Amino acid sequence: MVLLSLRSHCLQRSSTCCRLHTSPALRSEPGISNPAQYCRELVRKHDYESYLTSQLYPKRFQGGYFALRAFYIELATVREAVSQTTLGQARLMFWRDAMKDIYSDKPPRHPIALAIHEATRDNHLPLYHFNRIIEAREQELHNQTHLTLESMTSHAESTSSTFLYLLLAMLNLSSSTLAHAASHVGVAQSLTTFLRALPFHATKGVMVIPAEITSKHNVNQQEIFSKMESSHGLEDAVFELATVANDHLLTARDMFKESGGRVPPVAIPVFSAAIPVVSILSTLETVNFNVFDPSLQIRDWRLAWQVWRSYYKRTF
Repeated sequence: MVLLSLRSHCLQRSSTCCRLHTSPALRSEPGISNPAQYCRELVRKHDYESYLTSQLYPKRFQGGYFALRAFYIELATVREAVSQTTLGQARLMFWRDAMKDIYSDKPPRHPIALAIHEATRDNHLPLYHFNRIIEAREQELHNQTHLTLESMTSHAESTSSTFLYLLLAMLNLSSSTLAHAASHVGVAQSLTTFLRALPFHATKGVMVIPAEITSKHNVNQQEIFSKMESSHGLEDAVFELATVANDHLLTARDMFKESGGRVPPVAIPVFSAAIPVVSILSTLETVNFNVFDPSLQIRDWRLAWQVWRSYYKRTF
């Protein structure tokens, strides 16, 4: 999931994070000797939910999974990790150039880049997907909010959904049905992540729910930012966006109705990404869609069991 724990870490130690993210060469040194371990630890520390689902991948694919997820985390946190837009642009330019070098068999001395290079040697990973994620994160630097649900959905497809496409490619799964289902899971994942991270973004004066939804429910954004608490209007807006996320999950499940809702065994690791989404949406419903409720920031102790149950039942 996007990574609320890492964002909170950067909020607490913003100056340190800024220095690390603006110096790729310096940051790369500690992991050069073992890029795979570096990526694994990065995911374990900063993306607990993805670390849980990583255990479902066959062992030969786990190195590739951690490389891809570490890349995703690195780019997803650029905006919060830099103090100026130009620094973020420089960071993303580094990765745009790095991907060209990786595919030319000349990866830069950065542990994530080295790990991705190793993954591309073992699997067919389209460069297009990496560049699409980079471009979406670059647009995010300039436009931190979305006016419409359509814009937010497009961003989700270019980030979360595209990451799932990379995982399908890694597993050599080229089915259009799987890609269609992954697209919807990615959108649901992105929307729920934004909802859970709303309090964090509110501290920066940013409303992550599209303006067309907040205006419909008369959400007073300045009041939310100043009081850092929910309101009836905000809860209605959260409910509407959560419903959209749930609808995407339902659409994804419908892709497998011919098999009784069961995902092909080789693909279930990818679709296990939906399990934390279901957990977040369930918690939101329990707290009446109050995104400021502390329970949303606590790890669900049942999640590991839910992930394994999903794996064995091949459902999400």
